[in-house]
Amino acid sequence: MGATTAVSLGALYGYNFTADAASVDYNAVRKDIADLLESNPNYDDGSYGPVLVRLAWHSSGSYSKVDGSGGSNNATMRFSPEKDYGGNAGLEVARNLLEPVKAKHPGISYADLWTLAGVVAIEEAGGPKIEWKSGRTDSADNKPTAPNDRLPDAGQGADHVRAVMTRMGFNDREAVALVGCHCLGRCHTDRSGFEGPWTNAPTTFSNLYFEELLKDGWTERKWKGPRQFEDKSKTLMMTPADIAMKTDAKYRAICEEYAKDEKKFFADFASAYSKLLHLGCEKVCVANVSESSPYLGVTALATLGTFLAFKNKSS
Repeated sequence: MGATTAVSLGALYGYNFTADAASVDYNAVRKDIADLLESNPNYDDGSYGPVLVRLAWHSSGSYSKVDGSGGSNNATMRFSPEKDYGGNAGLEVARNLLEPVKAKHPGISYADLWTLAGVVAIEEAGGPKIEWKSGRTDSADNKPTAPNDRLPDAGQGADHVRAVMTRMGFNDREAVALVGCHCLGRCHTDRSGFEGPWTNAPTTFSNLYFEELLKDGWTERKWKGPRQFEDKSKTLMMTPADIAMKTDAKYRAICEEYAKDEKKFFADFASAYSKLLHLGCEKVCVANVSESSPYLGVTALATLGTFLAFKNKSS
């Protein structure tokens, strides 16, 4: 069974898999993304990694298990209204950064490119290896766009965070693990409204976020911006949603575990982050293109055949 046959079968059953996508060299895409991460020493803390992680997170975090809408498939953040949602402010930086990669590898969908960029950013920052599968497609318009209330609101507390994470299909452990990516990057007043980094090593993936969060001395910052907290040095920040991670008993127990055991945090984060990136497109991504080969391998083709057979049987 060749790539052309797989593409033809996919089209027959409404599976939007293209011959161009079958020819993508994902190792080359990974390298090109990695080369961009520190290409501008004047951007934030010298790395685009954190904003790429945020792009992948926000393009995936719109998923709802209630009706199956949202998620990374379709890449609807290319269009209004999603690209203009307040929660996505500043992500044009990440999207524009990746345009040369898209131009060089036209066969990759934006949906695959954005999520893969988040994976590469985590791994290049010293984080765990993230399982990632290709196969997402791009919608032609904004019709599949999810509502503007799907992402966590950093200004709220534990009940809100838990409700949002549960809607996506995450339990408390997965939720805390995902919040742990706040070890990277910083907040901007012209984006989220908040200001400052969570840690003193904002370009390195680690369990430092949990160590800092659990320290004493966090006080409410007195300023004209939204409610946030500062440490004793007044250089680090936490949002109300971050503080909820230590004031909610169930969340705190997990935070304490991760603060003591970075290896456990890495393992749980890798699992939860991979799950996040594939929400709503698990079946689309079962026909994974091998990262070590620019063509469809036997395993991927067999998986596609199994999926199509199942789809035909259940239709």
